[in-house]
Amino acid sequence: MVKERILLSWSSGKDSAWALHVLRQMPRFEVCGLLTTVNEEHQRVAMHGVRDDLLRAQAASVGLSLHSVPLPHPCSNDIYERCVAEALEEARAHGVTGIAFGDLFLEDVRQYRERQVDALGLQAHFPLWGMETGSLADEMVRSGVRAVLTCIDPAACPREFAGRDFDLDLLAALPDTVDACGENGEFHTFAYAGPAFSKPIRFDRGKVVEREGFVFADLLLAEGR
Repeated sequence: MVKERILLSWSSGKDSAWALHVLRQMPRFEVCGLLTTVNEEHQRVAMHGVRDDLLRAQAASVGLSLHSVPLPHPCSNDIYERCVAEALEEARAHGVTGIAFGDLFLEDVRQYRERQVDALGLQAHFPLWGMETGSLADEMVRSGVRAVLTCIDPAACPREFAGRDFDLDLLAALPDTVDACGENGEFHTFAYAGPAFSKPIRFDRGKVVEREGFVFADLLLAEGR
């Protein structure tokens, strides 16, 4: 069977890491790289606030090439779409037939992604779609996924959760209004270990800061990682 060569949209978070684990168990796919948008000014993963060197350490640990898409700051949606489209067109020229996303249930987000990808002659795949997020979060943690909450929307999630580990204690402490996987944008994470990783990524915890309406917990790659 000829496998479909696909990229994985990689946010640096737990859902991306779990999606990679799931995709690697699906015989029809060959995940051949990670696609990530990076704030060009700050050299951090867009929205998650994760430093570029930690992102590269992730790619090395999961054994995949990293396709980093630089975005200006601030970045309009038109510029975002153009930059991502250019990266996907280049990937298609090298035999990539689709891209997978770690989305769980937001139908409008899925439809948006499908429109953008279909217009480029590629297929969009959603290996985690429809999974119940409470059960999924519990399964991730019990299967060895390790992550830190790096970005909090304080309008939706307590700001003191920034920098906390994504673990069973956190899941028990989340308010009922917060999705267990943060699928509504309540929080974003940095995944540093789990079944998709060959080894854990060593990091140090930095400052917690608030900017542009969000609370960010800074993480720094440990020497010798």
